[in-house]
Amino acid sequence: MKSILIGLLTGLVFAGSAIAQQHSEQNHDKYVWPKDSLVKKKLNQWQDIKFGLLMHWGTYSQWGVVESWSLCPEDEGWCVRRGPESGNWYGYKKAYENLQTTFNPTRFNPERWATAAKAAGMKYMIFTTKHHDGFCMFDSKQTDYKITSTKSPFASNPRSNVTKEILGAFRNEGFMVGTYFSKPDWNTESYWWPYFPPKDRNVSYDPKKYPELWKKFSDFSYNQIQELMTGYGKVDILWLDGGWVRPASTIDSTVSWQRTIPYSQDIDMGRIAGMGRQNQPGLLVVDRTVSGEFENYVTPEQQIPDHYMPIPWESCLTMGDSWSYIPKENFKPARKLVQMLVDIVAKNGNMLLNIAPGPDGEWHEEAYARLAEIGEWIKVNGESMYGTKPLAPYRQNQWAFTANGKVQYASYLPTETETVLPATLTLPIVPTQPKATLTILGSKQALKWKKVGSGVEVSVPERLRQQLAGKPVWVVKIG
Repeated sequence: MKSILIGLLTGLVFAGSAIAQQHSEQNHDKYVWPKDSLVKKKLNQWQDIKFGLLMHWGTYSQWGVVESWSLCPEDEGWCVRRGPESGNWYGYKKAYENLQTTFNPTRFNPERWATAAKAAGMKYMIFTTKHHDGFCMFDSKQTDYKITSTKSPFASNPRSNVTKEILGAFRNEGFMVGTYFSKPDWNTESYWWPYFPPKDRNVSYDPKKYPELWKKFSDFSYNQIQELMTGYGKVDILWLDGGWVRPASTIDSTVSWQRTIPYSQDIDMGRIAGMGRQNQPGLLVVDRTVSGEFENYVTPEQQIPDHYMPIPWESCLTMGDSWSYIPKENFKPARKLVQMLVDIVAKNGNMLLNIAPGPDGEWHEEAYARLAEIGEWIKVNGESMYGTKPLAPYRQNQWAFTANGKVQYASYLPTETETVLPATLTLPIVPTQPKATLTILGSKQALKWKKVGSGVEVSVPERLRQQLAGKPVWVVKIG
């Protein structure tokens, strides 16, 4: 396999917490195709469904701040502390962790999310069961720092085990479901050991010097993941974040954030993956940024590769500017979101779009509106996405290409100022059938076309141009 460098990416880097988790500079020539037949089968299924939902949700939504990162004692823009306790890290950490006692999302209604996501054309969902701060959005028996603790007012709600409720609601709508889980845990004393104050995002002691403490942390992580793999119904994807928790042998010194990892932080992924698949046969394991057998697909973050990639991959992107809830979010237009999806699929990827619930347990209404608009496009054009394979030349100028068997799809991505299709379209591909019928999805009218050089020239009648005006992407079907 050729060396694949995800550092060659388009400029889709967004503000705030997005930068905190940049995981795109890796060299993925070390991608390892799974050998397990059930994993291969599920990976193929996942590659066919194209479009998913990610949700970052935790106590941090009460403050409307970046998820977890304000606890991190690093001098980075995404770690800035604000508020009355911001002047003292110890006081701030105490106040942050005290949010557990007031977090009460009484408007929590995962069925509304699942219904809206399904109508938008999403087919899989990843939920943050635990972020780096260590707060569990599930009923872990390993810690009391969880939404179901008696310290948390929501614990008395019959739906307090929100992970179980969310996974169930989405499974009921036919979704593949996955559990986001942070490998680092800044709340547990076997990771940030109080004897040494933390200097950065990494473990606060040398695991080689204190192997018993590290074993305690590794077992803690294993036990929590085991809970998720055994007590929450069918799980399709284990999506692990916090790539600095990794064996030293996997650190890539050419990647800036990996150069700062001071210790080997090996939590025995073989043991974790083996347990996961014993309980969830075919489980996809996504050990983000740690190339090898436990990264079943790669996950460029807040970025879209600028070229087709032959390995399984997914761009995780925010619908707004932030991963976590902020009171006034700047949501991307539906037109842009649709174009991003088309771009990604033509390059052999999936799009995982993040929406953040607020402290009351509800999304911004604008998020529902965006999903509804995407869904209107998907209803007409979904056949050019689901179950398709990328078609060379994949992306060329304003064109994106996919195919399903002998049927080809050429998607035209208009510029900001284009509201109607050009009267003449020049496609840089030739139909596989000499007497192919060309139509635009949304219309049954056959279009006149002729071969010109290495492509075809297609005439679009004025009436059809007006009828289909204002779409985010137009798809020419060649069958």
